[in-house]
Amino acid sequence: LFGTQLGGGTDINRALAYCQSQITRPADTVVVLISDLYEGGIRDEMLKRVAAMKASGVQFVTLLALSDEGAPAYDREHAAALAALGAPAFACTPDLFPEVMAAAIEKRPLPIPDTA
Repeated sequence: LFGTQLGGGTDINRALAYCQSQITRPADTVVVLISDLYEGGIRDEMLKRVAAMKASGVQFVTLLALSDEGAPAYDREHAAALAALGAPAFACTPDLFPEVMAAAIEKRPLPIPDTA
């Protein structure tokens, strides 16, 4: 997961539309978006879709891409918009990832690192 290079040309909204169509028990669902948030699709639709999933009870977490140097490399405007919807967007180390996911699944506050 942390060592895989994914390609560009991402249509996040389209991917989330597919995920949303598969959700049958929103209160028991955690969506983990692994992305740099550089949206190739329709930004406003992506945000509306995340808001709708959150409103239905879905836990939503965005794990940001890391550069080769280990620093977050992502669209900060989209990350801020997601955070405003209650969908945290952050980068974390492989060591912290299990703890973050456990917190999301258990609906506890996420122990996310300070990205400031």
